[in-house]
Amino acid sequence: MTKTVNTTPYTDQKPGTSGLRKKVPVFQQPNYAENFIQSIFDSLEGFAGKTLVIGGDGRFYNREVIQIAIKMAAANGFGRVLVGRGGILSTPAASHVIRKYEAFGGIVLSASHNPGGPAEDFGIKYNIGNGGPAPEKVTDAIYAHTKTIERYKIADVADVNLDAEGEQEVAGMTVQVINPVSDYAELMETLFDFTAIRAHLAGGFRIVFDAMSAVTGPYAKEILENRLGAAKGSVLNFVPLPDFGGHHPDPNLVHARALYEEMMGENAPDFGAASDGDGDRNLIIGKGIFVTPSDSLAMLAANATLAPGYAKGLAGIARSMPTSGAADRVAEKLGIGIYETPTGWKFFGNLLDAGLATICGEESAGTGSSHVREKDGLWAVLLWLNILAVRKESVVDIAREHWTTYGRNYYSRHDYEEVDSAAANGLMDALREQLTTLPGRKLGDLTIETADDFSYHDPVDHSVSNNQGIRILFEGGSRVVFRLSGTGTSGATLRVYIERFEPDATKHDVDTQVALADLIEAADALAGIKERTGRTEPTVIT
Repeated sequence: MTKTVNTTPYTDQKPGTSGLRKKVPVFQQPNYAENFIQSIFDSLEGFAGKTLVIGGDGRFYNREVIQIAIKMAAANGFGRVLVGRGGILSTPAASHVIRKYEAFGGIVLSASHNPGGPAEDFGIKYNIGNGGPAPEKVTDAIYAHTKTIERYKIADVADVNLDAEGEQEVAGMTVQVINPVSDYAELMETLFDFTAIRAHLAGGFRIVFDAMSAVTGPYAKEILENRLGAAKGSVLNFVPLPDFGGHHPDPNLVHARALYEEMMGENAPDFGAASDGDGDRNLIIGKGIFVTPSDSLAMLAANATLAPGYAKGLAGIARSMPTSGAADRVAEKLGIGIYETPTGWKFFGNLLDAGLATICGEESAGTGSSHVREKDGLWAVLLWLNILAVRKESVVDIAREHWTTYGRNYYSRHDYEEVDSAAANGLMDALREQLTTLPGRKLGDLTIETADDFSYHDPVDHSVSNNQGIRILFEGGSRVVFRLSGTGTSGATLRVYIERFEPDATKHDVDTQVALADLIEAADALAGIKERTGRTEPTVIT
């Protein structure tokens, strides 16, 4: 019933910031998925008889790999698997299920906001017992095993029926197919004032949520329409599709353009939002205003105590290094800690587990809190709705008051996608070589104050993560950050983050790209972006 299959290593199975991501045809190679899953199990100890959570975002190849993972879990000695009905579990829901049922860990099948389909992206990520992504010491161990693997173990049994809730047996292991939404929805009811939100919606407050034909559809439909009473049809594209309907499930102003245009129209709803492929990112748009993820983090933190789950206050705020400093000023005013980490949600886990931070966020549209150990798109939407229901003000009014109180961080991210990897690495290497000579250099009216390659010293486990992004800080508080993304599957994605702090409320109505124009020009001058990449403009501006 259980068999051992001889195999040989693949050389390209190094996990990135969010697990192993490749194109579907790569994962369809003989033993490719099996090798990586076995390497996960081989890097772990003490899981015999324990529970493993398995789920994914419903993208193409999701069901096939779930069947493989279930059979391999049985062969490797797990006692129980919890799997979402239909193979569905949003990333934050998977984190919650791991925590609620005290599972040993979980396998999350997703490539997040990347496109899905037969020739598009797929991913496998391991989450540890706290519900969060595996830290680097675990992913390093997994990678080491992928380079020496010689065999994998798998149960030679029929596929599990993923569409019927209840228990089944696979080679002596119990497989429980669970409702993918109910545990998560119940958690949200403990955090937010559903009565206040329901009354606000009943009073004529209109919302629209675009699930982008991705995993948050069933969650948003159940919570926003069924439990909170939003008008039927408020949740768009709520059926998860293997190819996300042919769309790119990234909730930004390019791929959610229709939502943005609707929110900028004359008869716009009061509040618009979207989430991504696996449900961990969010887009927030008020009537006539786009709220940047960096600002959203700061505004949520400043108002979090209006929600019952955070009424006692925040322990601290954590943000990724490229995220704007807007949250820093909130933390300073509240008298709580602020933590600057590398990009990647796994770096927040230690801070959350140690009780040092309550709310965390990344400029890449990820926001979350101590309720799980992943970023959580729908959670951010519900906290916004809770704040709006209590304050009874518009998103625009809340944003303007926030900027008046704390100052405004003009902020933008310029992405250059699928750049030749050698060219992208050459650009970063050239910047590193300049670092010691940059302080004092003038670029127009800008003067560089400091420059470094960001290193993070974890205050909990004292681990050190080097080379996390090049920071160029200018006199007066402006900065430019250069970083190569670890979430793509083709070539390299160069991300350039541009930020200017403006304390003067009379200067808070300037177009963002105009406000940052000199810094954008300085970034190109420093890095030679056009010359080195051949790109005359970014692929995406957010």
